[in-house]
Amino acid sequence: MRRHFPIIIEQDSEGIFIVECPSFKGCRSYGDTIEEAMDNIREAIEACIEKTPFTGDVTFIGVRDLEVNVA
Repeated sequence: MRRHFPIIIEQDSEGIFIVECPSFKGCRSYGDTIEEAMDNIREAIEACIEKTPFTGDVTFIGVRDLEVNVA
C-alpha cells in the first residue's frame, strides 16, 4: 500500500534544505539539495512507520505565512 505524506521544506542561512513530515512527531531530516532532503525524509518516514504505525490521527491542513514585527 502506498500513502502520501505532506512535507514542509525550509532552507537555512547556509543553504541546507530542512524537511519535516508533520504527520509524525519529530520526523525531520535535511540535505544539501531538495532531492537529497526528500530522499532523506523518505527514509525518516519509513523509520517512523516502523516505530509507530501511521494511524491518521493528525490531518495536515496546510502552511500559512505570518508576519510579525521584530525589534
